[in-house]
Amino acid sequence: MNVRPTPLSDVLVIEPRVFTEPRGWFTETWSAARYAEYGIPTAFVQDNVSFSIAGVLRGLHYQLPNAQGKLISVLEGEIYDVAVDLRLDSPTFGKWVGVTLSSDNHRQLWVPTGFAHGFFTRRPSLVTYKVDAPYDPGSERAVLWSDDELRIEWPGREPLLSDKDARAPRLRDIPREHLPRMAIR
Repeated sequence: MNVRPTPLSDVLVIEPRVFTEPRGWFTETWSAARYAEYGIPTAFVQDNVSFSIAGVLRGLHYQLPNAQGKLISVLEGEIYDVAVDLRLDSPTFGKWVGVTLSSDNHRQLWVPTGFAHGFFTRRPSLVTYKVDAPYDPGSERAVLWSDDELRIEWPGREPLLSDKDARAPRLRDIPREHLPRMAIR
């Protein structure tokens, strides 16, 4: 397994080993001991799967106070996956990183607590993510995907959005008490 840091502290790109042979391939998508070496929690509490047609944008989502760390993988398709640092006391507050995850490259993205997460589907995609805290509707929050101050370079300029994502506030309009700090747990 190859783990690459990103410009945002604690956000990691994981490239699992893929064993290819004439019948297909095999890869290990999770190993508590191996992932713990890189600071990824060993206690996930929920697995989620979403399917989206091409051109869908989901996000930018986060939870507060019951924050979630997420390990994202693509079972089928291709997404452009984005993490945005929302930690008020972080030197990279408001910065983002984007990574292509696909069923071809087998990459994973670790998005720790304190970050908003979203993705754009370049083709129909089946996405799975492990989370280290349960979904809590009362903690659900979002940042506008097209916030002009974030300047995220999404591959699609007119994505298919949920009403909730289309109406999300810009980062500057979110009350400070609804934004995380570096140590939010």
